Amino acid sequence: LLAPTEMSSPSLKTGAYILIGVGALTMLMGFLGCLGAVNEIRCLLGLYFTCLMVILITQVAAGLVTYFQKETLKEELSRIVGSLIKNYDPLNDDERNLKDAWDYVQTQIACCGWTGAKDWESNEILANQSMTAYPCSCSNSSKDSQVDKGFCKLDVPVNGTATYADWPVHEQGCMDGVEKWLKDNLGVILGVCTGVAVIELLGMILSISLCKNIHSEDYTKVPKS
Repeated sequence: LLAPTEMSSPSLKTGAYILIGVGALTMLMGFLGCLGAVNEIRCLLGLYFTCLMVILITQVAAGLVTYFQKETLKEELSRIVGSLIKNYDPLNDDERNLKDAWDYVQTQIACCGWTGAKDWESNEILANQSMTAYPCSCSNSSKDSQVDKGFCKLDVPVNGTATYADWPVHEQGCMDGVEKWLKDNLGVILGVCTGVAVIELLGMILSISLCKNIHSEDYTKVPKS
């Protein structure tokens, strides 16, 4: 069984909590914005502006932390994936979602292991089978195209034993695959982030404008002595 400490990461937990907080704040922000705009309530519009500003600052801060702590994050992910690979057992339902997620990553990115297929040599089941089986989600063979989890048997084991070099699997490690995907899609990622930031800034500007208009209307309604 996987020890809880082996499958946890302080950085990932912090990031998850931040995302949960931002999601909750976004829901509250949308409600306050609609209520303030419809009923022309200045304090709610001001709170809407504050929520938007907090979200924008949080997003920028999260991006900076991720960039400057990327090596630490990479080490933590390496430890987590290494523990997952070592204890991977298709027949064990413990951490099933995590195992399915890792199989999905290997299938979609066309990679094997964190640094390469050699990482799977640490798996206890494969070691007991003298490496005559390999993870199906790593396969680059067309016959395994419909199998995306568990272990597949080698067709012709050499002298009853094999190594990862004999497996019909992708040579690329998932760490390199993820980095390559990020680099290839960097323009799209930056474009989406910029678009979200612009929308948030527009929301802040509109909320200020509405507050000023409401203030002006209230001022004109005040009876002159």
